[in-house]
Amino acid sequence: MNTTLPPVDFGRRVLVLRHRRISVRLQWRSVVVCTVLAIAAAATALLALMTGSYALSPGQVLSALTGRETGFVQEVVVDWRLPRVTGALVFGAALGVSGAVFQSLLRNPLADPGIIGLTHGSYTGALFVILVVNGTYAQLVGGALLGGMATAVAVYVLAYRRGVQGFRLIVVGIGVSAMLGSLNTWLILKADLDQAMSAAAWGAGSLNGLSWNQVAIGGSCIAVLLLLAGMLSRPLRQLQLGDDAAGAQGVRVSPVRLGLILVGVALTATVTAASGPIAFISLVAPQIARRLARTAGITLVPAAFVGALLCLASDYLAQHVAPTPLPVGIITVVLGGGYLGYLLFTEARRRL
Repeated sequence: MNTTLPPVDFGRRVLVLRHRRISVRLQWRSVVVCTVLAIAAAATALLALMTGSYALSPGQVLSALTGRETGFVQEVVVDWRLPRVTGALVFGAALGVSGAVFQSLLRNPLADPGIIGLTHGSYTGALFVILVVNGTYAQLVGGALLGGMATAVAVYVLAYRRGVQGFRLIVVGIGVSAMLGSLNTWLILKADLDQAMSAAAWGAGSLNGLSWNQVAIGGSCIAVLLLLAGMLSRPLRQLQLGDDAAGAQGVRVSPVRLGLILVGVALTATVTAASGPIAFISLVAPQIARRLARTAGITLVPAAFVGALLCLASDYLAQHVAPTPLPVGIITVVLGGGYLGYLLFTEARRRL
């Protein structure tokens, strides 16, 4: 593999990796930002593995992870705490990429899968499986995926007027989201008490009881979807210039847009099936990543790292800092709501 550095200004230096016909361009600042975020996520993961009713030292955690520590300590770290930490990182990365895809496609910082109704649609599909079918985890994933896809089609059709504009899609999505939220509430109210309590707690977005089986199934699906998102990242950057400009550069606009929408919906649906709807990470992570990396547009990799760190840190706050353990979705709503208010305030000041 050949690594070359073009002679450009250091502040904008680009690392180019070439192998045969494959070429990858990486901005140095993005590489540094992702490295720092990865270190912060690793430190937070170590802290989460150490903290709990049975406190552990860093040495005990590392020994359990490497197999040198056996018995109860290994069970606590590997079987009890590590699935939750791994799920938080993987699901957070998936939400970050999903938000980056939709915000890039619609060229709007408020284009979040939750705001435009896709999360509520996935939740509706999962609720149907939980309350009506009483199905398995695989059926739960399928129900969430079908619900998200059906909602995406409905929003797209209702927003289509000689094309789809970002603002119209968001407004229609907010209306569909409100309708689905009412439907979800009705489904919970009509269910048995035990099922309703379980569905309502799961609907807040929680990583409680996450098992290796759920992490393996969800993580495998997310890995494939992230690979597809990476393959579509180049045409996605070209679409940010506008459909006409992207078409002039050889991008097949409609198939690429459809593929990106399917990938974004599938990422959201997979996370929803595993942990319930975790709000606002897909809205906040791409914007934070863009500001940290100082890129002209939204890039997928920094958004994935920011999303992973946000989800893990929020879960740690929910479990160990809050007065009582809370679902992670409650913490992300608080943090995301504050950031949304800040974003609206800055946008209003910019337009004055």
